[in-house]
Amino acid sequence: MGMNHEHIKLTASEMSVLWTSYLNDTLGVCTISYFLNHVEDPDVRAVLEYALDLSKKHIEVIRQIFSNEKIPIPLGFTEQDVNVNAKRLFSDSFMLYYIQNMGSAGINSYSVALPVSSRMDIREYYTSCLESSAELFNRTSNVMQEKGLFIRAPYIPYPNQAKFVHKQHFLAGWFGEQRPLTSIEISFLFFNLYRNTLGTALLTGFSQVAQSKEVRQYMIRGAEIAKHHSAVFTKILSQDNILSPMTSEILPETSKEPPFSEKLMMFHTAALTNSGMGYYGASMGGSTRKDLAASYSRLMIEVAEFSLDGANIMIDNGWFEEPPSAPNRKDLAKG
Repeated sequence: MGMNHEHIKLTASEMSVLWTSYLNDTLGVCTISYFLNHVEDPDVRAVLEYALDLSKKHIEVIRQIFSNEKIPIPLGFTEQDVNVNAKRLFSDSFMLYYIQNMGSAGINSYSVALPVSSRMDIREYYTSCLESSAELFNRTSNVMQEKGLFIRAPYIPYPNQAKFVHKQHFLAGWFGEQRPLTSIEISFLFFNLYRNTLGTALLTGFSQVAQSKEVRQYMIRGAEIAKHHSAVFTKILSQDNILSPMTSEILPETSKEPPFSEKLMMFHTAALTNSGMGYYGASMGGSTRKDLAASYSRLMIEVAEFSLDGANIMIDNGWFEEPPSAPNRKDLAKG
C-alpha cells in the first residue's frame, strides 16, 4: 500500500487560530488605515505602512485557506467599521506605542498558534507570522529609541554570585518583612503597568467617540479599571523604591467624532481584556511572593467580570461573531 494522499482537513485548533487571526487582522487594517490618514512623522508612517501590509497579506492567506476548505469566511471588520476621515484622535507617539504592542501581541499569539498547528502549510504560515511580528516589534522599538520614546523596564544592581533559597520566608508576603521583589516579579509588574497605561489611553479615546450611552459607560469603566490596576502595580514597585517610568504623551486628543464602529471598539476592548487576563495568569505563575499572587488573582476576577459584561453587550447588539463550533449532538439526535 502506498501512502494515503487524502486531503488533510484542518483540526479544530487550526480552525480556531486562523479564525481569530482573521478577525484580528481585519481589525488591524481598520485601525492602521485610520492612523495612516493622520500620521505626520515619516518614521512613524513607515512603521504603520509595514504593519498594514502585514495584516493585508495575512488576510489574503487565510481567505485562501478557508475558501480551499469551503469554510465560510468570517465577516470580521470592513470599511463599514472605520471612517478614516474622522478627526485625529491619537498622537503619533500613541500610534508608535500601539504598533509596538501589536508586534508584541503578535509574537505572543503566534507562538501559541504555531505549536497547536499540525498541517505543514499552517505551520509554515505561523512561522512566517512569528518572524514578521518580531520584525515589526524591532522596527517600532528602533524608531521609539531614536525619538526618546522607548520606555525601558527598571534597572536593579547585578547580583554578585549565584544563590539558592534556604528559607520559606522567600514565599511570604503577608506580614512582617517582605523580601525584595525578584527581577522576574519586577518584569511582570512593569509590563502589566505598561499595558494598562496604554489601555487607559485607548479606552479613554473610545469613550469620547462612543455613540451609545451603554458603550460609552463600558469604555469609561474599562479606562477606570486600567487606571486602578496601574496604581496597584506602581505601588508594589515603589515599596521597593523602584521607579516605574511612564509617559503622558499617549493621552487622546479631544475629538468626539467616531473613527470606529461600536462593534469594532467593543471587539478591540475584548481582545485587549482577554490578552490582559493571559498576562496576569502568567504573572501569577511567575511570582512566588504570596501577596503578589493574591493581587493578581483579585485583579483577574475584576477583568473577568468586565469581560463578561462586554460579551453580553456584544451579543445584545448582534456584534458577536460566532467562532466555528462543534455540532450540537442533542439537536442532531432529535432528527
